Amino acid sequence: MLGVCAAAATGPAAGQAPAPVELRLLPGPARLSVTDTFALGFRLRGAALAAVPTFPELEGLRKAGRRRTTTTRRSNGRTFSELTVLQGYVPYGEGELSIRPFELIVNGQPLRYPGGQLLVEAAAPPPLSGTGDLDQLFGKPKPALYQEMPDRAYLALEADRAQVFAGEGARVGLYFYLRPADQALLAFYDFDDQLPRLFRQLRQPTAWEVAAAPPGAAPDTVRRAGQPYLRFRLAESTYYPLTARPLAFPPLALTMTKFKVLRQPEPGQDNRLATYKTYLAPGLTVAVRRLPPAPPGAAIAAVPVGDFRVLEGINRTEFRTGESLTYSFGVEGRGNLAGVLPPPFGLRPGLEIYGPETFETPAPGGGRKIFKYRIVARRPGVLPLDSLLQLVVFNPRTARYDTLRPGLRPVVRGRPTLAAPPLPAPADDPFYGPALANASADLQPLDAYRTARRYAGWLLAGLLLLAGLKAVKS
Repeated sequence: MLGVCAAAATGPAAGQAPAPVELRLLPGPARLSVTDTFALGFRLRGAALAAVPTFPELEGLRKAGRRRTTTTRRSNGRTFSELTVLQGYVPYGEGELSIRPFELIVNGQPLRYPGGQLLVEAAAPPPLSGTGDLDQLFGKPKPALYQEMPDRAYLALEADRAQVFAGEGARVGLYFYLRPADQALLAFYDFDDQLPRLFRQLRQPTAWEVAAAPPGAAPDTVRRAGQPYLRFRLAESTYYPLTARPLAFPPLALTMTKFKVLRQPEPGQDNRLATYKTYLAPGLTVAVRRLPPAPPGAAIAAVPVGDFRVLEGINRTEFRTGESLTYSFGVEGRGNLAGVLPPPFGLRPGLEIYGPETFETPAPGGGRKIFKYRIVARRPGVLPLDSLLQLVVFNPRTARYDTLRPGLRPVVRGRPTLAAPPLPAPADDPFYGPALANASADLQPLDAYRTARRYAGWLLAGLLLLAGLKAVKS
């Protein structure tokens, strides 16, 4: 039984019946040692938890942390998500305690605890070896009665390529693999705290990072060395290096809950003992190559890197002089869309260019980016867009620079028209002209309005105080 606590629950696959929803109260033991932790909670199966309910205060006990564990069980081609929430309580001393009835509201359903007696006994002699903090919530069974079963699970840090050009994307992911038969032995532990730490270790100061979609609770089924494995995607991002410095990812560690199995299983019991096991993923380095010298007139820093193709569109291929034409030019493919900037239009007499508007549709590892221009031609003839607009890119697949140009050549018909009169300059306006001429060019502090507001408040307070004193004297 295994699941990712931080992931959102996923629905049933197409053609599968939804898993039945079960909600059960876990009342806790009837007796425990004064050094143990009394745990009560609930187990929710087949549905996501809307909100964690508020556990009551119990007389003679104090709250001591909460445990939340999500597991996923696969059976007959279906995935069942099971959430267990346990609230821990520590006794103040020995004796018999009365726990009053209470009610927990979970997803709108009441869970009623009828109340009962709890016997807190004297502490037993300490064991020779510890079994982990999780065992305090479930009592302290004798470790000698349990055996540890071997597993073939491992943690891996993987990249889709070992070397990239500066600006080229490398997809790097952190995955946890295990055999289907080992699901009952492992469960994610304290994932809400471990996952942010792993994210911080994966960050690269010299790369632009684009994170993939959040992972789901259900794992992927893959084959490694000819054997089927369940792969849990813990983190995955595409890194675009901004310099020639290699991408260096440190070794990573993930602590899991691993269950020991009772040597002689007892009917009606869990027959498992929770312990810990830490899995290590070796560090990873992705080499980065410098870009070759850019072609004349292009700066390497402004050249996007990617395997792109041209996308263009136009509202019509023939139009009259003076009419507005909507033209779209962009790229689609694999690469960092953030590095694709609007290409400038070349100057041409009798041609007015407005825009562009930018539209971006991201996809894993790339996507498409469109720039929409509005064009007004004042002279008839063929509009040579290919000589007015171009985008230089570096294609890492061919290791050379490409110049992407438009392929459309719209036709302008009609007689030459005059350009629209320019808008008057602000200095020529009868009102704004003198105001701008007399305006001060001195820089003002950013908090000038805040300071004026503070002084006004002090002045108002002084006036109110003065009015009060006059009223007292009269």
